[in-house]
Amino acid sequence: MSNSGMNMRGKIVFYEEKNFQGRSYECMSDCSDMTSNLSRCHSCKVESGCFMVYDRSNYMGNQSFMRRGEYSDYQSMMGMRDCIKSCRMIPMHRGQYRMKIYERENYGGQSYELMDDCDNIMERYRMNDCMSCQVMDGHWLMYEQPSFRGQMMYVRPGEYRSFKDMGMSGQKFMSMKRIVDSC
Repeated sequence: MSNSGMNMRGKIVFYEEKNFQGRSYECMSDCSDMTSNLSRCHSCKVESGCFMVYDRSNYMGNQSFMRRGEYSDYQSMMGMRDCIKSCRMIPMHRGQYRMKIYERENYGGQSYELMDDCDNIMERYRMNDCMSCQVMDGHWLMYEQPSFRGQMMYVRPGEYRSFKDMGMSGQKFMSMKRIVDSC
C-alpha cells in the first residue's frame, strides 16, 4: 500500500423515485451514464465511501458531493435541477495534499501552491480568479464562492488547463477544500 493513496470501496444505491421508491441500481465504481441502468434517479443512499454525482452524463454539469447517508429527495437537498445522470467514486487518500492554482487559463498569471483548505483566495492571495490548476496530490473540491459555498467542482490528480473547456464557462472558483474524510 503506497503512502500517496489507497482505494476504499464505496457503494451507492440509486432509486428512480423520491424516498427510495421504484427500481434501484447499486454502483461501486464510476458510472458515466446512469440512463443505461435507470430511466431517472431522484433519491440515493451512500452506504460507504464518497461520491460526486452529476446532472449530466460523462461527469458533466452540476456536481454534488455525497458522503455516507440517505438522500430521500436529493434535488431539494442539494439544489440540483435535474436527475442524477452520472457518478464518480472518490478514492480515499492518505498522504499530503498539493494543488497549484492559477489566475488564468493555461497556467497563466499569478500562481500559488495549496497544501490545505483555502476559504477565500481573494483574502489569502489577493487573487481575483482561478481559471486553471494542477493537482499533484489528493482530491479537492473547488467552490465558486468564498467559505466553500455555491457550485462546486471535483478535481483529482491531473492537469486542468481550462475550466471553461470542462463545461465550467463563466465559473469563478474562490475557495478550495481537501476531501479528507474517510467518508
